[in-house]
Amino acid sequence: MPVIDHSEYKARGIFRNPHVNTIYSALFRKVEGVHYHRQRLATPDGDFLDLDWSEVGSEHLLIALHGLEGSADRPYLKGMIRYFNRQGWDALGLNFRSCSGEMNRALRSYHMGETTDLDFLIRWVKEQGKYSRIALVGFSLGGNVILKYLGEQGGQVSELLRAAVAFSVPCHIASANSEIDRWHNRLYLYRFLSSLNTKMKEKARRYPQAVSMAHPMPKTFSVFDDRYTAPLHGFEGAQHYWESSSSLYYLPGIRVPALLVNAADDTFLSERCYPQELAAAHRYLHLEIPRWGGHVGFYSRNDGMAIWSEKRAFNFISRY
Repeated sequence: MPVIDHSEYKARGIFRNPHVNTIYSALFRKVEGVHYHRQRLATPDGDFLDLDWSEVGSEHLLIALHGLEGSADRPYLKGMIRYFNRQGWDALGLNFRSCSGEMNRALRSYHMGETTDLDFLIRWVKEQGKYSRIALVGFSLGGNVILKYLGEQGGQVSELLRAAVAFSVPCHIASANSEIDRWHNRLYLYRFLSSLNTKMKEKARRYPQAVSMAHPMPKTFSVFDDRYTAPLHGFEGAQHYWESSSSLYYLPGIRVPALLVNAADDTFLSERCYPQELAAAHRYLHLEIPRWGGHVGFYSRNDGMAIWSEKRAFNFISRY
């Protein structure tokens, strides 16, 4: 598929600064009119997934996945769900384990490449027999999970799953982590690790034989993932976790239409997160590289309370 480097997204004024676009969209955008009802879905391993539903009585379902230490309550997810609702789709926000406001029960949690919960959810939705069509939208970590899942499934993906869109995806994790270690990203890194370290303290309290809180607390993803994420999820270390979880290596296996939108000015992403040669030769993968957008930003003047990324996702998915 052609690489879409001439994107229709146009940032204006201060939103051409990637940090403004990133921070405003994450912290200051207000999304009203989404009224969730929560369902707790038991998982096969004795844990649970919290699903936040927003239904309009449709046969079509959007499943939306948030980013690292996000939730279904984040503006970018609620905005996407609201827009799909207004186009006549039911939608649900999947809260990854530990992200719904309540710590999950199991020692394991979620991570960049954890796709078994998404697979379980899609199979469960199919078993309910309510929907004839499913689409996926994911942001950052959630986008990586979606792309990796589609590549893993290949031609075995559910016939209900018609299309997917992923925004701001660090599809090569190791090099993206080198970018977020740079000085201009330190505020974001601090926020992520503050939340992750707090959760790990709770894991240590619940599972003292499995988790030991060493000091000082991790200040980089390299240390955190090597000390906690990797051993708790069966990896040999941070590098093994990153390489095993990077969706870049799974993109060739995708067999449903998928759109990857990574802004050229995204300060979280490395050069390897823009797989132009792969997308150009791929039958199903579309790659769009807007000049602006920041990380999970893509803010635009509200047109009926929708921003560009929401309209872009629906326009792509509605073709399938």
